[in-house]
Amino acid sequence: MMDHVLVKRLRQEVGDRLAQQRRLDAASGLTPMSAEDERQFARALIAQVLEEHARSEIGIGRRPPTPDEEEDYAAGIHAALFGVGRLQPLLEDGEIENIDVNGCDRVFLSYADGREVMGEPIADTDEELVELIQILAAYSGLQSRPFDSANPQLDLRLPDGSRLSAVMDVTQRPALSIRRARLGKVFLTDLVGNGTVPADVGRFFQAAVAARKNIMISGATNAGKTTLLRAIANEISPHERLITVERALELGLDQFPELHPNVVAFEQRLSNSEGQGAISMAELVRRSLRMNPSRVIVGEVLGDEIVTMLNAMTQGNDGSLSTIHANSSMEVFNRISTYAIQSEERLPIEATHMLIAGAIDFVVFIDKRNDYHRGGRLRRYVASVREVTGCDGRVLSSEIFAPGSDGVARQHAPIACAEELVEFGYDQRMGVWQ
Repeated sequence: MMDHVLVKRLRQEVGDRLAQQRRLDAASGLTPMSAEDERQFARALIAQVLEEHARSEIGIGRRPPTPDEEEDYAAGIHAALFGVGRLQPLLEDGEIENIDVNGCDRVFLSYADGREVMGEPIADTDEELVELIQILAAYSGLQSRPFDSANPQLDLRLPDGSRLSAVMDVTQRPALSIRRARLGKVFLTDLVGNGTVPADVGRFFQAAVAARKNIMISGATNAGKTTLLRAIANEISPHERLITVERALELGLDQFPELHPNVVAFEQRLSNSEGQGAISMAELVRRSLRMNPSRVIVGEVLGDEIVTMLNAMTQGNDGSLSTIHANSSMEVFNRISTYAIQSEERLPIEATHMLIAGAIDFVVFIDKRNDYHRGGRLRRYVASVREVTGCDGRVLSSEIFAPGSDGVARQHAPIACAEELVEFGYDQRMGVWQ
C-alpha cells in the first residue's frame, strides 16, 4: 500500500523546488519553461527527492524503498503534482457529462444540454495517453491498478468522483471513457426538483427506505442508476452503519461524514502479476456480513456476487440497495437469473426466482431519452417501480408505478405492503405524506 502521507510530503518538496527554479529563471531573465520542459524537470526533481529520502531512511537505520516502490512513489508524486494533465480543464467544466477518448487526439465531449462536440487532444501521442492513464491508476482507489499489455482493461474512480474506464491493445488505439459525477452530494429533493423522480415516487422511496425495504435499481448505461442510489441512500439515518461493496469506488458515501459517519467502503481487488491476491465482489459481500452492517449496499451487480447478495438480503440485512443493468423493471428478474446460473453455485432459474422473491422488495427502472422538443437535452427519469409479491415457478410482481404518456412513472396499482409504509408516513391513496 502506498504511503499517501509520504507522497504528500515529497510532493510539497518537489513543488517548492519547482517554484524556486521558476523564480530563479525569472530573476535571470530566462524564458519560462514550457509545460513539457517543466514536467521533465519535475521528474528529475522527483528522482532527486526520492534518493534523498532513501538516504535519510538508511541514516536512521530503516529500510529504504525498493526500486519498485520508488517507481510507484514517483508516479504518485507526479499525479499529485500535475493533477490529470490536459484532462483537468475538462473535469473542472461542470457542464460536461461524458468524455470519450479514442486515441490521444480523438476527444468527444457530451454536455448536459445535449450537445456533443469534438474537443482538443489530451496528449501528444498515444504512448503519452497510456502513461497518463497509468499515473491515474497508480494513485486512485485503494490500491494501484496495473494498465499495460498484460492488464489491458482498467476501471477506477477519480478523486472528483468521476468514473474512468480504459482499454488498450484490444483496440487499435488506447481508448478512455470518463463519466462525470456531476451530482456528488445528491438528495431525493434534488431529483424531484429536476424531474428525474416524480414527487409521489420520491415520497414512496422515503417510506420504503424507512421501512427497510430491499431495493434494486435498474437501467441502461448512463441512465443515472448510481445517482439515484446515492439519493435514496441519503435518506438512511446517520445512526446506521453502512457497508458498500464495489468493483471500483464510486458511490462515495464515506465522503460525507455529516450524512453517514459510519461507513466502510469495500473495493474489489484484482490479482497481481503472478495471478495472486484477488478478492472478488462475492467474497467482499460475505465479508461485509461479518462486520456488523446495518445495511449492505452493492454498487453494481455484474456477476456471481448476485447469489451472495440475495442470500444476504434474506438473512436479516433488510434495507439493502443495489444497481443492475436492464432494459425494464421486468427484465431484471431474467438478468439476475442469467448471472446466477453462471455463478459458482450454478443456481437453476427456479431456485433463483425463489431467492429473488424472498430477497427483493422493489425493482426500480430509470430511463433516459434525448428530448428533441427541448433542444435535444438528455432527460433521465424513473419510469417504473415494480413490487415483488411472491413466487409461483416464476417471480410474481406488480407494477405499482408504470410509465405514463410521457414515459414518467405514474401510480398504477395498489402496494401490497402499503400498511407497512403507512407506518412511515406514506398514504398511497393520494401519494402524499399524512
